[in-house]
Amino acid sequence: MAFSNTYLLSPSSLYKLNPVLFSHRRRSIALSRFHLRILKPRFFAAAASDNGVFTSPETAKSFDFTSEERIYNWWDSQGYFKPNFDKGSEPFIVTMPPPNVTGSLHMGHAMFVTLEDIMIRYNRMKGRPTLWLPGTDHAGIATQLVVERMLASEGIKRVELGREEFTKRVWEWKEKYGGTITNQIRRLGASCDWTREHFTLDEQLSRAVIEAFIKLHEKGLIYQGSYMVNWSPNLQTAVSDLEVEYSEEPGSLYHIKYRVAGGSRSDFLTIATTRPETLFGDTAIAVNPEDERYAKYIGKSAIVPMTFGRHVPIIADKYVDKDFGTGVLKISPGHDHNDYLLARKLGLPILNVMNKDGTLNEVAGLYNGLDRFEARKKLWAELEETGLGIKKEAHTSRVPRSQRGGEIIEPLVSKQWFVTMEPLAEKALEAVKKGELTIMPERFEKIYNHWLSNIKDWCISRQLWWGHRIPVWYIVGKDCEEDYIVAKNEDEALKKAQKKYGKNVEIYQDPDVLDTWFSSSLWPFSTLGWPDVSSEDFKHFYPTSVLETGHDILFFWVARMVMMGIEFTGSVPFTHVYLHGLIRDSQGRKMSKSLGNVVDPLDTMKEFGTDALRFTLALGTVGQDLNLSTERLTSNKAFTNKLWNAGKFVLQNLPNRSDESAWERLLAHKFDKEEYLLTLPLPECWVVSKLHVLIDAVTTSYDKYFYNDVAREIYEFFWGEFADWYIEASKAHLYQSENEAVSSTSQAVLLYVYENILKMLHPFMPFVTEELWQALPNRKEALIISPWPLPSLPRNLTSIKRFENLQALTRAIRNTRAEYSVEPAKRISANIVANPDVIQYISKEKDVLALLSRLDTQSINFTDSPPEDVNQCVHLVAGEGLEAYLPLADMVDISAEVQRLSKRLLKMQNEYDGLLARLSSPNFVEKAPEDVVRGVREKASEAEEKLNLTKTRLSFLQSTILVSE
Repeated sequence: MAFSNTYLLSPSSLYKLNPVLFSHRRRSIALSRFHLRILKPRFFAAAASDNGVFTSPETAKSFDFTSEERIYNWWDSQGYFKPNFDKGSEPFIVTMPPPNVTGSLHMGHAMFVTLEDIMIRYNRMKGRPTLWLPGTDHAGIATQLVVERMLASEGIKRVELGREEFTKRVWEWKEKYGGTITNQIRRLGASCDWTREHFTLDEQLSRAVIEAFIKLHEKGLIYQGSYMVNWSPNLQTAVSDLEVEYSEEPGSLYHIKYRVAGGSRSDFLTIATTRPETLFGDTAIAVNPEDERYAKYIGKSAIVPMTFGRHVPIIADKYVDKDFGTGVLKISPGHDHNDYLLARKLGLPILNVMNKDGTLNEVAGLYNGLDRFEARKKLWAELEETGLGIKKEAHTSRVPRSQRGGEIIEPLVSKQWFVTMEPLAEKALEAVKKGELTIMPERFEKIYNHWLSNIKDWCISRQLWWGHRIPVWYIVGKDCEEDYIVAKNEDEALKKAQKKYGKNVEIYQDPDVLDTWFSSSLWPFSTLGWPDVSSEDFKHFYPTSVLETGHDILFFWVARMVMMGIEFTGSVPFTHVYLHGLIRDSQGRKMSKSLGNVVDPLDTMKEFGTDALRFTLALGTVGQDLNLSTERLTSNKAFTNKLWNAGKFVLQNLPNRSDESAWERLLAHKFDKEEYLLTLPLPECWVVSKLHVLIDAVTTSYDKYFYNDVAREIYEFFWGEFADWYIEASKAHLYQSENEAVSSTSQAVLLYVYENILKMLHPFMPFVTEELWQALPNRKEALIISPWPLPSLPRNLTSIKRFENLQALTRAIRNTRAEYSVEPAKRISANIVANPDVIQYISKEKDVLALLSRLDTQSINFTDSPPEDVNQCVHLVAGEGLEAYLPLADMVDISAEVQRLSKRLLKMQNEYDGLLARLSSPNFVEKAPEDVVRGVREKASEAEEKLNLTKTRLSFLQSTILVSE
């Protein structure tokens, strides 16, 4: 019999449940009806394979990885990814760091998707309304570059198309290829609410970006000016620090002579530079005020080479390191970040010698129009000719390159839009100080605080066509820096301009777009409806939200989101920031195409399964880099198989689905009652108690975001205790007991423990656990929405200790069997010696002990004193008050074993003597490599230990022969 009731709530009722998520103002939420399903118990579930979605271990040898897509689509079709709101539950929100729309899945994506999905699935099972908001970033530079390359292959240039037509082409590309990354993220099992998927150029998010710009400008926090930026000559735009990658590259260091004006030919200063072409932008020469070599030149002027006698002052500043290079520094404020800051401090002029395309401009005189690298080569040749080029030497430099185009980035002073960051940073610092925001791991708080305490203004303009156009309009015929209009759209801008300048005014929009990071910094609250949703709603909503991302973008993205969230909503946009590390190869190297060590997650999932990949990635410690190896993946694939085989064993040992009386007996067991727990046989009481301890430990680790601890704890319990010990022990009750009650108890415990293992593992390994869950009888609902195991369930510590004694005894017997090479199938006798209390509980589990230790049930004797033939036995001490005596004759043919060991001892002695001979030879010890000598010493030490063990065993066997004679 099966019963279920479905209740339908109206949109107005949903709005009352959560005004933020179900607001009619949210364009992205189009819910006319929302199902809250309450399922009453079903007595028997249909077989998992009946619905055509799932397969069972009863019919399949192993989990089929191709089933993953089918399972995922089933979850999605059932609406399990959508938040299921209830009045008494606090929502849990994760906003996905939006991957670039141009992106293709890499291990970094796999890491954040795995960790965020673990968070979501766990909290969903805990009964909280969970919302994981997915989306993609328009990726201004990357996307424009991709489309420009596509057009170039057709012989078309962007400028030939014009802005409007080019933007149209980019949208067409996005519609065709933009879904690649999200489809791949689905492949990882991401249980996002895809009905709420966003794109940073969506209408809602675009309105949020414009609103943010306007509000910041109204507060005087956005301004326009000419400052130093990272300039990409090929892309023709400023780029952020995150989009600049530094690499150690071979190059040259040029030593150049700067003559002192008015001095003799011997009066000159030598500077060393890697970029001689920037000398045309020199505005000073600096030395350290304490450097006696140059003290006489301070206050004089130097002549800049190849500039027809242009003079620059020779100044003193402690910034100059007198011990580095020649101790003389050329100051080129227009082309070096440090020089720029020094020039601003000292009031030096700034000269720009470079055009936006990387060619030199008119300031460079005869070099005007030459490419920067061509100019470098020509300039050096002429410096050598004139005697001003002293020497050129090989030098390794830290070269800044564009993350997108690969070209060398040029520090350049450029007119851009900036955000004043200091007032915003103060609030973000206070949020961490007050505990409103927790950063994990804690050590990153210091880095966060340092960066925000030393923050620089943010360049937010980019010279691109793809992105959010800056909402600024200029007045034709007016000064751009003084006369401009900030507005939501062109109509509003025109009305404002007409009001100020008259009806005949003409306006035009700023051609630049906003930095992609600007829109991304609004992501966590703009995706939830800002600016339509009030600050009060956000204050109610945010205390349950988490941001998970890589620690490498803590400053560029995370800190900016915190600042923007506080500024626009009055609240931090998330209460917890979980930072993961980088995925490295098995040798700890960063993955890169040049090294050929990039691991494709899609290929990995095909070979090892998505669950094995996810489990491997989640084993990393929070904030630490993870070395990914084939060995780890193989091990966790084996874990998946072990889980499957355990499911097969459980299913094969449950009552027939049609046996209602057997199922009534099985389901009558109540493991949440302490008094019932005490009635269980020792193995069952032990494993249930250990499970209840595990549930508490795992739940605590989940709540603290210690996912590596969760994975390790479940893995060790499942493999080391449930599979290796309880499954084996249960066979004694399932196969050898004639008592149906005992057999039923073992069946109930197998099912109870196994289904709870599946629940706790589900957030990590969703596919195989759901497949196995669906195969279990009497399933009331999907695993993805099943309730989390209750905490603080009863456990009996005495039973745990007693079974550990049984385990110790079993291990001791197993080790002895192995030591004497006893055939696995051979049953031997044993005398178990212990005090009466121990005898009482051990003897009750004689069948279990016999099964686990391969003992002859009829020849196990329990006593409180050693046997008479003690000298004919191997004596084992399993623990305090628990010993065993194994008759030697049961295990081996003593005479044959003495002969075998005697031969073996002779061979071992010869090998040992040979090693000692090598070590006693001065020629070997003194001339052989140190690691070789160390290896021989280690072999000799190991050989000596084995030799002594064999002598002891041989002596013991010989003594037993003498006793028997």
